[in-house]
Amino acid sequence: MHVERYGHGGAPVLLVHGFGTSAFLWRDVAPSIALANRTAYAVDLFGYGESDRPFDADFGIAAQAEYLDRALTALRLPSATVVGIDLGAAIAIRLAATRPERVDRLVLVNPIAFDEVPAGDIEAMQRNTARFAFRVSRGILGASTLLRELLTGSVSDPANMPDALIARYLAPYVGKEGLNHLLLLSRAIDQEDMDEIELDALPQPTMIVWGDQDRWVGPKLADRLAETLHDVRLVRLPAVGRLVPEEAPETLGNLILDWMGAKVASRAEA
Repeated sequence: MHVERYGHGGAPVLLVHGFGTSAFLWRDVAPSIALANRTAYAVDLFGYGESDRPFDADFGIAAQAEYLDRALTALRLPSATVVGIDLGAAIAIRLAATRPERVDRLVLVNPIAFDEVPAGDIEAMQRNTARFAFRVSRGILGASTLLRELLTGSVSDPANMPDALIARYLAPYVGKEGLNHLLLLSRAIDQEDMDEIELDALPQPTMIVWGDQDRWVGPKLADRLAETLHDVRLVRLPAVGRLVPEEAPETLGNLILDWMGAKVASRAEA
């Protein structure tokens, strides 16, 4: 599992991206965490970004939570504040429920939960896998078409997802096998991995950060989740889509640090 580290020696923060993105998503959030004397670890989930992608591996939510547990062991981190976005938030919840001693506190950014697992973007890929596979075999569809729609639909303004940025996220999926792998990742997401999780029993303090312009998940999910968790804070960002780290990285970084009780440092102070 590929991990990018920001800072040294401070309380650890594990940053978990979601579907169709990678550790690159946190590039404007992690440095602010390091400036506040914390250590941020941005991971590429197994099968994503620069992490390994064996064809026969399990890329589902339960398996990814186990891989994160092993990554914490490899990094010699007994526990961490875990920040997850969309699919990454579901994985963070799973880790917090199954290995509670590993998670000090949670930050869930536009999480998926309840009957919104998977979210609308992944569900559409799952429904159309056979049609997409046929078009791939005829050489008329690549990952670019699907990933572009997913990414531009995950920000409040498509101008916030320019072609150069899409190309950066597309890089792991270039070529025919790239699209096949993207579809494989989508098929691995199964609600059953979350059915056994008792959300109202999670012991960790949890902050939900919700970009209100999320087009992939129903608008009531944030309130429902906040009503279910027992130690929770809900922060809404009204002019932001699902990819909060892209559209409001400074705000998100400050919220994470505030939730950890850390002093927010400016770059001028560093």
